Amino acid sequence: MNAQPVQDLPEFATWLNAAPCTLTELRGRPVALLFVNAASAWSMQRLAEFGQWLSRNPGRLQPLVLNVPRFDFERDAGAALKLLRRQGLSMPALLDADWDGWRRFGVTSWPTVILLDAQGREQQRLVGLGAPGELERALNDLCEGAPPAPSRGGSELHPELPHPLRFPAGLAVNRDRLYIADSGRHRILECSHGGRVLRQFGLGTADFMDGNLAEAAFHRPQGLVLERESLYVADTGNHAVRRINLATGQVDTLCGNGRPGTPVEGPVAQPRQVALDHPVGLAIADNQLHIAMAGDNRLWSFHLGLRSLQWRAGSGAIDERDGSGHMAAFAQPTGLAVVQQVLYVADALGSSIRAVQLRGDLVQTLVGQGTWRFGAEDGPRGQASLQYPQAIALSPDAPVLWIADTGNGRLRTLRLGGGDLVTQPLPRRLHGPAGLAVGAGAVWIAETDAHAVLRFDPDSGVLSEVPISE
Repeated sequence: MNAQPVQDLPEFATWLNAAPCTLTELRGRPVALLFVNAASAWSMQRLAEFGQWLSRNPGRLQPLVLNVPRFDFERDAGAALKLLRRQGLSMPALLDADWDGWRRFGVTSWPTVILLDAQGREQQRLVGLGAPGELERALNDLCEGAPPAPSRGGSELHPELPHPLRFPAGLAVNRDRLYIADSGRHRILECSHGGRVLRQFGLGTADFMDGNLAEAAFHRPQGLVLERESLYVADTGNHAVRRINLATGQVDTLCGNGRPGTPVEGPVAQPRQVALDHPVGLAIADNQLHIAMAGDNRLWSFHLGLRSLQWRAGSGAIDERDGSGHMAAFAQPTGLAVVQQVLYVADALGSSIRAVQLRGDLVQTLVGQGTWRFGAEDGPRGQASLQYPQAIALSPDAPVLWIADTGNGRLRTLRLGGGDLVTQPLPRRLHGPAGLAVGAGAVWIAETDAHAVLRFDPDSGVLSEVPISE
Protein backbone atom coordinates (compact mmCIF):
# COMPACT_ATOMS: atom_id res chain seq x y z
CA MET A 1 0.00 0.00 0.00
CA ASN A 2 1.30 3.48 -0.88
CA ALA A 3 1.35 6.02 1.97
CA GLN A 4 1.19 8.95 -0.43
CA PRO A 5 -1.40 9.69 -3.12
CA VAL A 6 -0.48 8.45 -6.57
CA GLN A 7 0.43 10.71 -9.46
CA ASP A 8 -2.38 12.35 -11.37
CA LEU A 9 -3.75 11.38 -14.76
CA PRO A 10 -1.55 12.04 -17.82
CA GLU A 11 -2.10 15.62 -18.95
CA PHE A 12 -1.75 14.71 -22.64
CA ALA A 13 -4.40 11.98 -22.63
CA THR A 14 -7.49 12.54 -24.78
CA TRP A 15 -10.84 12.31 -23.02
CA LEU A 16 -13.06 10.25 -25.30
CA ASN A 17 -16.59 10.47 -23.95
CA ALA A 18 -16.60 12.70 -20.86
CA ALA A 19 -15.39 16.10 -19.70
CA PRO A 20 -11.82 16.10 -18.36
CA CYS A 21 -11.09 15.89 -14.66
CA THR A 22 -8.17 15.11 -12.37
CA LEU A 23 -7.70 12.57 -9.59
CA THR A 24 -7.33 15.52 -7.21
CA GLU A 25 -10.86 16.64 -8.11
CA LEU A 26 -12.15 13.15 -7.34
CA ARG A 27 -10.72 13.06 -3.81
CA GLY A 28 -13.28 12.09 -1.23
CA ARG A 29 -14.48 8.93 -2.93
CA PRO A 30 -12.88 5.68 -4.12
CA VAL A 31 -11.60 5.55 -7.71
CA ALA A 32 -10.81 2.63 -10.00
CA LEU A 33 -8.36 3.12 -12.89
CA LEU A 34 -8.84 0.46 -15.56
CA PHE A 35 -5.91 0.17 -17.98
CA VAL A 36 -7.21 -1.73 -21.00
CA ASN A 37 -6.72 -2.25 -24.69
CA ALA A 38 -9.99 -2.05 -26.60
CA ALA A 39 -8.84 -4.61 -29.19
CA SER A 40 -8.22 -7.23 -26.49
CA ALA A 41 -10.89 -9.77 -25.53
CA TRP A 42 -9.30 -10.12 -22.09
CA SER A 43 -9.57 -6.37 -21.50
CA MET A 44 -13.18 -6.36 -22.63
CA GLN A 45 -13.93 -9.26 -20.30
CA ARG A 46 -12.55 -7.25 -17.39
CA LEU A 47 -14.61 -4.22 -18.41
CA ALA A 48 -17.75 -6.37 -18.63
CA GLU A 49 -17.10 -7.83 -15.18
CA PHE A 50 -16.51 -4.36 -13.78
CA GLY A 51 -19.66 -3.03 -15.45
CA GLN A 52 -21.73 -5.80 -13.86
CA TRP A 53 -20.44 -4.82 -10.41
CA LEU A 54 -21.27 -1.16 -11.09
CA SER A 55 -24.83 -2.02 -12.09
CA ARG A 56 -25.28 -3.76 -8.72
CA ASN A 57 -23.49 -1.00 -6.78
CA PRO A 58 -24.39 2.34 -8.40
CA GLY A 59 -22.51 5.36 -7.10
CA ARG A 60 -20.11 3.41 -4.87
CA LEU A 61 -16.98 4.51 -6.72
CA GLN A 62 -15.75 6.46 -9.73
CA PRO A 63 -14.35 4.36 -12.60
CA LEU A 64 -11.96 5.78 -15.19
CA VAL A 65 -10.94 3.72 -18.22
CA LEU A 66 -7.52 4.39 -19.75
CA ASN A 67 -7.31 2.81 -23.19
CA VAL A 68 -3.71 2.11 -24.19
CA PRO A 69 -3.32 1.35 -27.93
CA ARG A 70 -1.71 -1.77 -29.31
CA PHE A 71 -2.26 -0.84 -32.98
CA ASP A 72 -1.66 2.37 -34.91
CA PHE A 73 -5.34 2.78 -35.80
CA GLU A 74 -6.24 2.83 -32.09
CA ARG A 75 -4.28 6.05 -31.66
CA ASP A 76 -7.18 7.80 -33.40
CA ALA A 77 -9.62 8.90 -30.71
CA GLY A 78 -12.69 8.16 -32.82
CA ALA A 79 -11.59 4.63 -33.63
CA ALA A 80 -10.67 3.92 -30.01
CA LEU A 81 -14.04 5.13 -28.76
CA LYS A 82 -15.86 3.01 -31.33
CA LEU A 83 -14.00 -0.11 -30.20
CA LEU A 84 -14.99 0.57 -26.59
CA ARG A 85 -18.59 1.33 -27.44
CA ARG A 86 -18.92 -1.93 -29.35
CA GLN A 87 -18.75 -3.48 -25.88
CA GLY A 88 -21.41 -1.17 -24.46
CA LEU A 89 -18.97 1.00 -22.51
CA SER A 90 -20.68 3.70 -20.42
CA MET A 91 -17.78 4.58 -18.09
CA PRO A 92 -15.64 7.69 -18.69
CA ALA A 93 -12.67 6.81 -20.89
CA LEU A 94 -9.34 8.38 -21.83
CA LEU A 95 -7.02 7.55 -24.71
CA ASP A 96 -3.48 7.13 -23.42
CA ALA A 97 -2.14 7.34 -26.96
CA ASP A 98 1.54 7.72 -26.06
CA TRP A 99 1.48 5.29 -23.10
CA ASP A 100 2.23 8.16 -20.72
CA GLY A 101 -0.27 6.98 -18.10
CA TRP A 102 0.91 3.39 -18.54
CA ARG A 103 4.46 4.42 -17.60
CA ARG A 104 3.38 6.91 -14.94
CA PHE A 105 1.48 4.25 -13.00
CA GLY A 106 3.99 1.47 -13.68
CA VAL A 107 1.52 -0.74 -15.55
CA THR A 108 3.00 -3.83 -17.19
CA SER A 109 0.11 -5.63 -18.92
CA TRP A 110 -3.53 -5.46 -20.01
CA PRO A 111 -5.88 -5.47 -18.21
CA THR A 112 -4.73 -3.83 -14.98
CA VAL A 113 -7.09 -2.33 -12.38
CA ILE A 114 -5.64 0.13 -9.85
CA LEU A 115 -7.90 0.82 -6.86
CA LEU A 116 -7.50 4.17 -5.06
CA ASP A 117 -9.10 5.03 -1.73
CA ALA A 118 -10.92 8.29 -1.01
CA GLN A 119 -7.59 10.01 -0.23
CA GLY A 120 -6.17 9.03 -3.63
CA ARG A 121 -3.83 6.35 -2.26
CA GLU A 122 -3.35 3.05 -4.07
CA GLN A 123 -4.92 0.22 -2.10
CA GLN A 124 -4.69 -2.68 -4.52
CA ARG A 125 -3.62 -3.57 -8.05
CA LEU A 126 -5.25 -6.40 -10.00
CA VAL A 127 -3.24 -7.57 -13.01
CA GLY A 128 -4.82 -9.85 -15.60
CA LEU A 129 -8.18 -11.51 -15.08
CA GLY A 130 -7.35 -13.14 -11.78
CA ALA A 131 -9.39 -15.74 -9.95
CA PRO A 132 -13.20 -15.79 -10.12
CA GLY A 133 -14.68 -13.33 -7.65
CA GLU A 134 -11.38 -11.56 -6.98
CA LEU A 135 -12.45 -8.25 -8.55
CA GLU A 136 -15.77 -8.20 -6.72
CA ARG A 137 -14.15 -8.83 -3.36
CA ALA A 138 -11.56 -6.12 -3.95
CA LEU A 139 -14.20 -3.57 -4.98
CA ASN A 140 -16.41 -4.41 -2.02
CA ASP A 141 -13.48 -3.97 0.37
CA LEU A 142 -12.49 -0.66 -1.23
CA CYS A 143 -16.00 0.77 -0.99
CA GLU A 144 -16.88 -0.49 2.47
CA GLY A 145 -18.38 2.41 4.41
CA ALA A 146 -18.20 4.82 1.47
CA PRO A 147 -21.55 6.59 0.92
CA PRO A 148 -22.98 6.38 -2.61
CA ALA A 149 -22.57 9.53 -4.69
CA PRO A 150 -23.35 10.44 -8.31
CA SER A 151 -20.71 9.13 -10.71
CA ARG A 152 -19.37 10.87 -13.77
CA GLY A 153 -20.89 9.12 -16.75
CA GLY A 154 -19.29 8.28 -20.06
CA SER A 155 -21.81 9.54 -22.60
CA GLU A 156 -21.41 13.30 -22.46
CA LEU A 157 -19.19 13.71 -25.51
CA HIS A 158 -19.60 12.46 -29.09
CA PRO A 159 -22.76 10.34 -28.66
CA GLU A 160 -23.60 7.79 -31.34
CA LEU A 161 -26.22 9.07 -33.77
CA PRO A 162 -29.39 6.97 -34.19
CA HIS A 163 -29.24 4.31 -36.92
CA PRO A 164 -31.37 1.26 -37.76
CA LEU A 165 -28.33 -0.86 -36.80
CA ARG A 166 -25.87 -0.48 -33.95
CA PHE A 167 -22.41 -1.97 -34.43
CA PRO A 168 -23.45 -4.79 -36.80
CA ALA A 169 -20.97 -7.65 -36.84
CA GLY A 170 -21.47 -11.11 -38.36
CA LEU A 171 -23.22 -11.59 -41.70
CA ALA A 172 -24.62 -14.57 -43.59
CA VAL A 173 -26.24 -14.64 -47.00
CA ASN A 174 -28.07 -17.06 -49.30
CA ARG A 175 -29.86 -16.68 -52.60
CA ASP A 176 -32.68 -14.52 -51.20
CA ARG A 177 -31.90 -13.57 -47.61
CA LEU A 178 -29.31 -11.54 -45.71
CA TYR A 179 -28.77 -12.23 -41.99
CA ILE A 180 -27.20 -9.58 -39.75
CA ALA A 181 -25.90 -9.90 -36.20
CA ASP A 182 -26.97 -6.47 -34.93
CA SER A 183 -24.56 -6.74 -32.05
CA GLY A 184 -25.21 -3.46 -30.26
CA ARG A 185 -28.95 -4.16 -30.20
CA HIS A 186 -28.55 -7.81 -29.18
CA ARG A 187 -30.54 -9.27 -32.04
CA ILE A 188 -30.34 -11.14 -35.32
CA LEU A 189 -32.14 -9.70 -38.36
CA GLU A 190 -33.41 -11.62 -41.37
CA CYS A 191 -33.58 -9.23 -44.32
CA SER A 192 -34.18 -9.23 -48.02
CA HIS A 193 -31.13 -8.44 -50.13
CA GLY A 194 -32.61 -4.95 -50.47
CA GLY A 195 -32.48 -4.45 -46.71
CA ARG A 196 -36.13 -4.89 -45.72
CA VAL A 197 -36.33 -6.55 -42.29
CA LEU A 198 -38.51 -9.66 -42.48
CA ARG A 199 -37.95 -11.13 -39.03
CA GLN A 200 -36.11 -10.29 -35.83
CA PHE A 201 -34.66 -12.99 -33.59
CA GLY A 202 -34.02 -11.79 -30.06
CA LEU A 203 -35.91 -9.32 -27.92
CA GLY A 204 -33.31 -6.61 -28.48
CA THR A 205 -32.19 -6.54 -24.84
CA ALA A 206 -29.04 -8.17 -23.48
CA ASP A 207 -30.16 -11.47 -21.98
CA PHE A 208 -29.73 -15.22 -22.34
CA MET A 209 -33.00 -16.99 -23.14
CA ASP A 210 -34.01 -19.72 -25.56
CA GLY A 211 -37.47 -19.94 -27.11
CA ASN A 212 -39.49 -18.53 -29.98
CA LEU A 213 -39.38 -15.09 -31.57
CA ALA A 214 -41.17 -13.51 -28.64
CA GLU A 215 -38.98 -15.12 -25.99
CA ALA A 216 -35.38 -15.58 -27.17
CA ALA A 217 -32.59 -13.16 -26.24
CA PHE A 218 -28.93 -12.65 -27.17
CA HIS A 219 -26.03 -10.58 -25.82
CA ARG A 220 -23.70 -8.92 -28.35
CA PRO A 221 -23.92 -11.67 -30.99
CA GLN A 222 -21.14 -11.67 -33.58
CA GLY A 223 -20.27 -14.52 -35.95
CA LEU A 224 -22.99 -16.17 -38.07
CA VAL A 225 -22.95 -19.26 -40.27
CA LEU A 226 -25.85 -20.63 -42.29
CA GLU A 227 -26.54 -24.21 -43.27
CA ARG A 228 -29.88 -25.13 -44.80
CA GLU A 229 -32.61 -24.24 -42.24
CA SER A 230 -30.22 -23.53 -39.36
CA LEU A 231 -28.48 -20.26 -38.57
CA TYR A 232 -25.70 -20.68 -36.01
CA VAL A 233 -24.77 -17.69 -33.84
CA ALA A 234 -21.64 -16.91 -31.85
CA ASP A 235 -23.44 -15.26 -28.94
CA THR A 236 -20.26 -13.61 -27.73
CA GLY A 237 -21.61 -11.66 -24.76
CA ASN A 238 -23.25 -14.82 -23.41
CA HIS A 239 -20.14 -16.95 -24.10
CA ALA A 240 -22.38 -19.38 -25.94
CA VAL A 241 -23.13 -20.87 -29.34
CA ARG A 242 -26.79 -20.66 -30.30
CA ARG A 243 -28.89 -22.08 -33.16
CA ILE A 244 -31.91 -20.54 -34.87
CA ASN A 245 -34.32 -22.90 -36.64
CA LEU A 246 -35.32 -20.70 -39.56
CA ALA A 247 -38.40 -22.79 -40.33
CA THR A 248 -39.91 -22.36 -36.88
CA GLY A 249 -38.06 -19.32 -35.47
CA GLN A 250 -37.06 -21.33 -32.42
CA VAL A 251 -33.72 -20.50 -30.73
CA ASP A 252 -31.79 -23.05 -28.67
CA THR A 253 -28.33 -23.22 -27.06
CA LEU A 254 -25.76 -25.75 -28.28
CA CYS A 255 -23.27 -24.93 -25.51
CA GLY A 256 -22.44 -22.11 -23.15
CA ASN A 257 -23.52 -21.09 -19.68
CA GLY A 258 -23.52 -17.29 -19.95
CA ARG A 259 -20.15 -16.78 -18.23
CA PRO A 260 -16.56 -16.95 -19.53
CA GLY A 261 -14.74 -20.12 -18.57
CA THR A 262 -12.42 -22.86 -19.74
CA PRO A 263 -14.08 -25.29 -22.18
CA VAL A 264 -13.78 -29.01 -21.54
CA GLU A 265 -13.60 -31.62 -24.29
CA GLY A 266 -16.21 -34.35 -24.53
CA PRO A 267 -19.94 -35.00 -24.92
CA VAL A 268 -22.28 -32.11 -24.15
CA ALA A 269 -25.15 -33.61 -22.19
CA GLN A 270 -26.26 -30.32 -20.60
CA PRO A 271 -25.59 -27.37 -22.96
CA ARG A 272 -26.00 -24.76 -20.20
CA GLN A 273 -23.35 -26.44 -18.05
CA VAL A 274 -20.56 -26.03 -20.61
CA ALA A 275 -18.19 -23.06 -20.37
CA LEU A 276 -16.93 -21.16 -23.42
CA ASP A 277 -14.72 -18.08 -23.60
CA HIS A 278 -15.62 -15.35 -26.08
CA PRO A 279 -16.74 -17.36 -29.13
CA VAL A 280 -16.55 -14.93 -32.04
CA GLY A 281 -16.16 -16.72 -35.40
CA LEU A 282 -17.97 -19.77 -36.79
CA ALA A 283 -17.60 -22.06 -39.82
CA ILE A 284 -19.33 -25.33 -40.64
CA ALA A 285 -18.30 -28.41 -42.63
CA ASP A 286 -18.92 -32.16 -42.42
CA ASN A 287 -21.47 -31.77 -39.63
CA GLN A 288 -18.92 -29.96 -37.46
CA LEU A 289 -19.28 -26.40 -36.26
CA HIS A 290 -15.83 -24.82 -35.89
CA ILE A 291 -15.52 -22.08 -33.26
CA ALA A 292 -12.90 -19.33 -32.94
CA MET A 293 -12.59 -18.70 -29.20
CA ALA A 294 -11.06 -15.25 -28.80
CA GLY A 295 -10.90 -15.48 -25.02
CA ASP A 296 -8.77 -18.63 -24.82
CA ASN A 297 -6.88 -18.26 -28.13
CA ARG A 298 -7.91 -21.71 -29.31
CA LEU A 299 -10.02 -23.31 -32.02
CA TRP A 300 -12.77 -25.73 -31.02
CA SER A 301 -15.18 -27.94 -32.96
CA PHE A 302 -18.69 -28.93 -31.95
CA HIS A 303 -19.86 -32.14 -33.63
CA LEU A 304 -23.53 -31.57 -34.37
CA GLY A 305 -24.37 -35.26 -34.64
CA LEU A 306 -22.45 -36.48 -31.60
CA ARG A 307 -23.09 -33.27 -29.63
CA SER A 308 -19.50 -33.21 -28.43
CA LEU A 309 -16.83 -30.52 -28.08
CA GLN A 310 -13.27 -30.98 -29.36
CA TRP A 311 -10.17 -28.83 -28.81
CA ARG A 312 -8.66 -28.62 -32.30
CA ALA A 313 -5.72 -26.24 -32.25
CA GLY A 314 -3.93 -23.59 -30.24
CA SER A 315 -2.08 -23.82 -26.94
CA GLY A 316 -4.03 -21.00 -25.29
CA ALA A 317 -1.04 -18.63 -25.21
CA ILE A 318 -1.23 -15.37 -27.17
CA ASP A 319 1.33 -16.03 -29.87
CA GLU A 320 1.74 -16.74 -33.57
CA ARG A 321 3.30 -20.16 -33.71
CA ASP A 322 2.80 -22.76 -36.41
CA GLY A 323 2.76 -26.47 -35.75
CA SER A 324 0.46 -29.38 -35.11
CA GLY A 325 -2.76 -28.96 -33.14
CA HIS A 326 -2.18 -28.00 -29.53
CA MET A 327 1.48 -27.12 -30.19
CA ALA A 328 0.46 -24.18 -32.38
CA ALA A 329 -0.57 -20.81 -30.97
CA PHE A 330 -3.04 -18.09 -31.98
CA ALA A 331 -3.43 -14.46 -30.97
CA GLN A 332 -7.17 -13.89 -30.50
CA PRO A 333 -8.70 -15.77 -33.45
CA THR A 334 -11.92 -14.11 -34.61
CA GLY A 335 -12.99 -14.96 -38.17
CA LEU A 336 -13.29 -18.41 -39.76
CA ALA A 337 -13.94 -19.85 -43.22
CA VAL A 338 -13.64 -23.46 -44.39
CA VAL A 339 -13.29 -25.25 -47.72
CA GLN A 340 -11.91 -28.66 -48.76
CA GLN A 341 -10.71 -29.70 -45.29
CA VAL A 342 -8.87 -26.43 -44.71
CA LEU A 343 -10.02 -24.01 -42.02
CA TYR A 344 -8.88 -20.41 -42.55
CA VAL A 345 -8.51 -18.15 -39.53
CA ALA A 346 -8.36 -14.37 -39.11
CA ASP A 347 -5.99 -14.03 -36.15
CA ALA A 348 -6.76 -10.52 -34.93
CA LEU A 349 -3.98 -9.62 -32.50
CA GLY A 350 -1.48 -11.40 -34.72
CA SER A 351 -2.62 -9.35 -37.75
CA SER A 352 -2.42 -12.60 -39.68
CA ILE A 353 -4.27 -15.18 -41.72
CA ARG A 354 -3.68 -18.77 -40.66
CA ALA A 355 -4.69 -22.11 -42.20
CA VAL A 356 -5.53 -25.32 -40.33
CA GLN A 357 -5.49 -28.66 -42.15
CA LEU A 358 -8.48 -30.40 -40.55
CA ARG A 359 -6.90 -33.78 -41.25
CA GLY A 360 -4.11 -33.63 -38.70
CA ASP A 361 -4.79 -30.08 -37.45
CA LEU A 362 -1.53 -28.67 -38.84
CA VAL A 363 -1.45 -24.87 -38.48
CA GLN A 364 0.39 -22.66 -40.97
CA THR A 365 0.67 -18.87 -41.31
CA LEU A 366 -0.28 -17.58 -44.76
CA VAL A 367 0.08 -13.83 -44.10
CA GLY A 368 1.54 -12.26 -40.97
CA GLN A 369 4.86 -11.03 -39.64
CA GLY A 370 4.45 -11.72 -35.91
CA THR A 371 2.24 -10.69 -33.03
CA TRP A 372 3.58 -7.12 -32.75
CA ARG A 373 4.12 -6.43 -36.45
CA PHE A 374 1.35 -5.08 -38.65
CA GLY A 375 0.88 -2.84 -41.67
CA ALA A 376 -0.99 -2.37 -44.94
CA GLU A 377 1.42 -3.70 -47.56
CA ASP A 378 0.17 -5.69 -50.55
CA GLY A 379 2.20 -8.29 -52.39
CA PRO A 380 3.76 -11.70 -51.78
CA ARG A 381 2.70 -13.44 -48.60
CA GLY A 382 6.12 -13.25 -46.99
CA GLN A 383 6.11 -9.44 -47.18
CA ALA A 384 2.42 -8.47 -47.13
CA SER A 385 0.82 -7.20 -43.93
CA LEU A 386 -2.53 -6.62 -42.24
CA GLN A 387 -3.72 -4.73 -39.16
CA TYR A 388 -6.25 -6.35 -36.79
CA PRO A 389 -8.31 -8.37 -39.32
CA GLN A 390 -11.73 -9.30 -37.92
CA ALA A 391 -13.52 -11.34 -40.57
CA ILE A 392 -12.93 -13.51 -43.63
CA ALA A 393 -15.15 -15.15 -46.23
CA LEU A 394 -14.56 -17.49 -49.15
CA SER A 395 -15.76 -16.83 -52.66
CA PRO A 396 -18.12 -19.66 -53.71
CA ASP A 397 -16.92 -19.69 -57.33
CA ALA A 398 -13.19 -18.87 -57.11
CA PRO A 399 -10.25 -19.77 -54.85
CA VAL A 400 -10.28 -16.34 -53.23
CA LEU A 401 -10.34 -15.44 -49.54
CA TRP A 402 -11.90 -12.06 -48.75
CA ILE A 403 -10.53 -10.26 -45.69
CA ALA A 404 -11.99 -7.44 -43.60
CA ASP A 405 -8.75 -5.64 -42.72
CA THR A 406 -10.37 -3.78 -39.86
CA GLY A 407 -7.48 -1.68 -38.59
CA ASN A 408 -6.64 -0.41 -42.07
CA GLY A 409 -10.27 0.13 -43.12
CA ARG A 410 -9.70 -1.97 -46.24
CA LEU A 411 -11.17 -4.92 -48.09
CA ARG A 412 -8.35 -7.28 -49.09
CA THR A 413 -8.18 -10.54 -51.05
CA LEU A 414 -5.82 -13.48 -50.91
CA ARG A 415 -5.82 -15.93 -53.79
CA LEU A 416 -5.47 -19.42 -52.41
CA GLY A 417 -2.72 -21.65 -53.68
CA GLY A 418 0.09 -19.16 -53.24
CA GLY A 419 -1.34 -15.89 -54.57
CA ASP A 420 -0.56 -12.37 -53.37
CA LEU A 421 -2.45 -10.22 -50.88
CA VAL A 422 -4.31 -7.48 -52.78
CA THR A 423 -6.26 -4.41 -51.64
CA GLN A 424 -9.56 -3.98 -53.47
CA PRO A 425 -9.96 -0.51 -55.01
CA LEU A 426 -12.93 0.86 -53.08
CA PRO A 427 -14.12 4.46 -53.51
CA ARG A 428 -13.48 5.23 -49.83
CA ARG A 429 -11.98 3.90 -46.60
CA LEU A 430 -14.17 1.56 -44.56
CA HIS A 431 -15.01 2.32 -40.94
CA GLY A 432 -14.18 -0.63 -38.72
CA PRO A 433 -15.39 -3.47 -40.98
CA ALA A 434 -15.91 -6.53 -38.75
CA GLY A 435 -18.17 -8.85 -40.74
CA LEU A 436 -18.14 -10.38 -44.23
CA ALA A 437 -20.27 -12.69 -46.34
CA VAL A 438 -19.92 -13.62 -50.01
CA GLY A 439 -22.90 -14.78 -52.05
CA ALA A 440 -25.71 -13.74 -54.39
CA GLY A 441 -23.16 -12.13 -56.70
CA ALA A 442 -21.73 -9.73 -54.12
CA VAL A 443 -19.48 -9.24 -51.11
CA TRP A 444 -21.49 -8.08 -48.10
CA ILE A 445 -19.60 -5.99 -45.54
CA ALA A 446 -20.59 -5.10 -41.99
CA GLU A 447 -19.20 -1.57 -41.68
CA THR A 448 -19.41 -1.88 -37.94
CA ASP A 449 -18.27 1.54 -36.77
CA ALA A 450 -20.60 3.26 -39.27
CA HIS A 451 -23.58 1.13 -38.15
CA ALA A 452 -24.12 0.01 -41.74
CA VAL A 453 -24.08 -2.96 -44.11
CA LEU A 454 -22.53 -2.49 -47.56
CA ARG A 455 -22.82 -4.40 -50.82
CA PHE A 456 -19.73 -4.58 -53.04
CA ASP A 457 -19.97 -5.81 -56.61
CA PRO A 458 -16.55 -7.26 -57.56
CA ASP A 459 -17.30 -7.07 -61.29
CA SER A 460 -18.33 -3.42 -61.46
CA GLY A 461 -16.48 -2.16 -58.39
CA VAL A 462 -19.66 -0.47 -57.12
CA LEU A 463 -19.91 -0.10 -53.35
CA SER A 464 -23.37 0.75 -52.01
CA GLU A 465 -25.10 0.83 -48.63
CA VAL A 466 -27.90 -1.64 -47.99
CA PRO A 467 -30.79 0.50 -46.63
CA ILE A 468 -32.04 -1.40 -43.58
CA SER A 469 -35.73 -0.68 -43.02
CA GLU A 470 -38.09 -2.19 -40.48
